[in-house]
Amino acid sequence: ILSKSSHSTSFVLSVYTLYKTVLHPFFSPIDDSSVHSLLVKKDFVSFRKTLRKEHVSMVFQDNNSLLHHAVASGDTESVQMVLNLGASVNCQSVKGYTPLIVAVLHKFYEISSLLTDRGADVNLSDGDQWTALHFAAQAGDDRSVRLLLDNKAKADAKEKDGWTPLHLAAQNGYEHIVRILLRRLDAVDEQEQQSGRTPLHVACIYGYVNIVNLLLKNGADVNKPDKLQSTALHLAADEGHFRVVRMLVNNGADVKAVDEQSYSPLHFAALKGYTGICRLLLSKGVDPDIRTYQNWTAMHLAALKGHPETVLMLEEHHGSVNVQGKDGWTPLHLACHHGQEEVVTGLLTAGADPNLAEDSGWTPLHLACNSSCFPSVLQLISHQANVNAQNNSESTPLHLAVQLSNIPIIKALLMNNAQRDMQDSKGCTPLTLAQQCNNTEA
Repeated sequence: ILSKSSHSTSFVLSVYTLYKTVLHPFFSPIDDSSVHSLLVKKDFVSFRKTLRKEHVSMVFQDNNSLLHHAVASGDTESVQMVLNLGASVNCQSVKGYTPLIVAVLHKFYEISSLLTDRGADVNLSDGDQWTALHFAAQAGDDRSVRLLLDNKAKADAKEKDGWTPLHLAAQNGYEHIVRILLRRLDAVDEQEQQSGRTPLHVACIYGYVNIVNLLLKNGADVNKPDKLQSTALHLAADEGHFRVVRMLVNNGADVKAVDEQSYSPLHFAALKGYTGICRLLLSKGVDPDIRTYQNWTAMHLAALKGHPETVLMLEEHHGSVNVQGKDGWTPLHLACHHGQEEVVTGLLTAGADPNLAEDSGWTPLHLACNSSCFPSVLQLISHQANVNAQNNSESTPLHLAVQLSNIPIIKALLMNNAQRDMQDSKGCTPLTLAQQCNNTEA
């Protein structure tokens, strides 16, 4: 009944799958025996009159017992009668579901209580090692959670991927369940196996600020990294949860921590355009020009993704608009290459150098022409970009515009004194390139 989310590596309860794998077998007419048919019809009076000791050993589809079906019917008296006739309270279906798990899934509290009173093992798990407590926590069923814990359920039980009931409650925003579980737990930093994330990581991803607060007050390690060396602050910044970020920072989160890609929380916030989070982190002493191992700064990433407000805020906090990252690219190079017109305008207004070349000699104007971004070409020209700059292949912006047959850009360059007779490293001029491309208009 469980599926994993590929984005968050988390578990969700699928209503359709729940019906197909848990509820459907209990209510389908899979057996023509009179006892089972009466349960299917919910004729509980006739069921109890007909029931005999030999019936309790009957096994149905997927190894579901008569007790499983009685529990799923929701009739407490029928369940009690089946138990009184000797049914095994801990029998399991093919998928490992016990009658108690079925009762918890249906939120049949009275039946769950009856089963525990009759000796149900609260720690038996299904094929994925989910216990009844996992299901109760996943569903936010506080009565069942209390009942199970009062009957010695392991509060820190792990399913096959290492998720505890606390992970599930944190993921689903069930603050009341988190409170109950925390009273029974010694450790709150258990890590699931796939990503190494703790309940605090999970709560930060989903932005549940009250749960984050509870976990921190109960000793959660604010700086514990997951397998990618991301901390709770990285995850909250990446998801744009400002209140969570503020709470983490106020509780000692390392604002300068970097993950295995050497990304800081500031990098994540800038990449997504979360200007408020960037401002908060900078106010806590983060260097606006902190670099990843590829030499990207937060401004590079904001420019790359087209976040003009974030770019300007970073510049106001003394972030360099001309900082060169991988291969000598500046934020302006990235903005021109990716057609981020508003960012180009903002960077130029803030003093970005339109003639700074990257390692292969390409200026921002080369990149804007190569990306056919006409508005950026005009902006660059108006800020004194050199229309005749040559890259390492000696190509000018006009060479590139001609190759792409971009007439508006060609006209703009020519009107601003671009030379049509400059040769590239192969001896080609823009005019000869136009002839080679049979571009008569150019």
